[in-house]
Amino acid sequence: MTWPITPRASDDLHPGKTNATDTPVLALAPMQDVTDHAFWKLMASYGGADIYYTEYFRVHADSRLEKWILQSIDENPTGRPVVGQLIGNDIPSLVRSAKELQHHPVAAIDLNLGCPAPVVYKKCAGGGLLRDLPQVDRILGALRDAVAAPVRFTVKTRVGFDSAEPLAALLPMLARHEVDLVTVHGRTVAGMYRTPVDYELIASAAAALPCPVLANGNVDSPATAASVLSITQARGLMIGRGAIRNPWIFNQIREHLAGKTLTLPTGYDVLAYITALYEAVSSPEATEAQQVQKMKKYLNFIGLGVEPTGVFLHAIRRATSRSEFFHHCTTHLSHSHPMPLTPFPLPLKPCDVLAQDR
Repeated sequence: MTWPITPRASDDLHPGKTNATDTPVLALAPMQDVTDHAFWKLMASYGGADIYYTEYFRVHADSRLEKWILQSIDENPTGRPVVGQLIGNDIPSLVRSAKELQHHPVAAIDLNLGCPAPVVYKKCAGGGLLRDLPQVDRILGALRDAVAAPVRFTVKTRVGFDSAEPLAALLPMLARHEVDLVTVHGRTVAGMYRTPVDYELIASAAAALPCPVLANGNVDSPATAASVLSITQARGLMIGRGAIRNPWIFNQIREHLAGKTLTLPTGYDVLAYITALYEAVSSPEATEAQQVQKMKKYLNFIGLGVEPTGVFLHAIRRATSRSEFFHHCTTHLSHSHPMPLTPFPLPLKPCDVLAQDR
């Protein structure tokens, strides 16, 4: 699959920069237990992203490439390039996994330096590696040697662990190892998903790196997308939770940047999306109650854009059967009014899972 990020439009431009003739690249973020084969297929049916990142492959001495993630790659339903993401800190194992992945149709192999889950960073993987830049340096060198053209080597990172101080040392390291693309999430690992996104730090990365940069973090509407692109001068955007809430967002961004009228879904359209999502992620082994419980993971994000009081989410989170689940969905979404699906500022507790998307 052709890599959609072309060389710079002019030799006079910094390699990581773009100009008005370059179309921003839109990527679907890797989200663990979300961005599987079925979810990719559904996203693609709504217009979809330009690049799709897999859930991360867990890499350690005894690891094997997870079959369900390989299915997304080998049976790619999107027609777009796929990036296989690795997470771990054992260099021989990362090299082995990268070489194995290159026997599958991946456009790039990505190193995760940003996962903020405690179960990950406490093992000095994902975002935890930002506390050990010498080890990051060694990993980057080994993977750069292991990934051969035409496959690209990319990195997804946060700006630091508990402060942005490591970014100043990380950027020249990424440049020295000739990473082909870097995605920067503008929060620290400690900031999880609750602190504001620092787009100026992403801008500093885009200015400093000789490769394209994707901006990541809280891109929840076409207007926000345009603003983030303007502030950061990034080559494109990576969107995660915003795409769960609004699968139309990629096409809406394209429309907005082209000066076209936005295509907004109606309540009936959103209801149809939830129904399609329910069917797409259904498992024959799951009971009805288990399937309803699984859907709440997605509705935690979709519900933020449905209505401003929290009544819908309150009801959904207490549903225990398919009929009860869809009763609440139908009650709130059986209408033809256009829905922007930007998140309403619901009052949330600090521990509320929904706070992750604010």
